[in-house]
Amino acid sequence: MYVIAKSVKRDPGARWNLPDRVFFAAGACHILAWAFLERYPGLGFGALWLKPASGFTGNHIVAARDDVAFDYHGYSSRAGLIAHARRKANRWWPGWSCTIQPLRPEVLVSEALSRRHEGLWLREPGQFLHDALPRARAFLDRFPEPPALETTP
Repeated sequence: MYVIAKSVKRDPGARWNLPDRVFFAAGACHILAWAFLERYPGLGFGALWLKPASGFTGNHIVAARDDVAFDYHGYSSRAGLIAHARRKANRWWPGWSCTIQPLRPEVLVSEALSRRHEGLWLREPGQFLHDALPRARAFLDRFPEPPALETTP
């Protein structure tokens, strides 16, 4: 988890010029999750929102299924990623907690749809200085395909 200065969040150029990991950790995680879901349909992944408890900040959206999750870190266990997010958030905001809420994928790229969820207000890919979707797709190129969903005979 990264916390960036409000002045950077408000400045489209400064925000765009953040390193990729920071950009996709602090304000564009939903675009990365969308790009992942777009690239790997049919592997059991969905969008999960780590929704902070009332009075807290620190939203985070990842692509996940029961065993694995993907975000700006790359791949990790779903449970491990959630535990890591809670630990890091508590360093910044003692007492921070969250609920885990699934989101329909189209919410990730629609400001209007995102605002239907209390506490969520997402930028669309084109609402950044430049379209954030090509940047997310290029970031995904750094990682291998996700492991196949294991099935039991």
